[in-house]
Amino acid sequence: MAITRLHEIHARRFGRNLGVGLCLACFVALVFGLTVAKVSGGGATQAFDHVVRPELAQGQGG
Repeated sequence: MAITRLHEIHARRFGRNLGVGLCLACFVALVFGLTVAKVSGGGATQAFDHVVRPELAQGQGG
């Protein structure tokens, strides 16, 4: 038996790996797209550091 001979389990495993890889790629693309949409939204992107900042409080009734 040659070492390069493919067994039917290899074809099934390849199909399963391809499906998992495509799902993973779609998930990564979705997270990347959401991140880009959130970052490119502009506005107040400063971090929350427990300090009141007047420039962030504008338009909130105060």
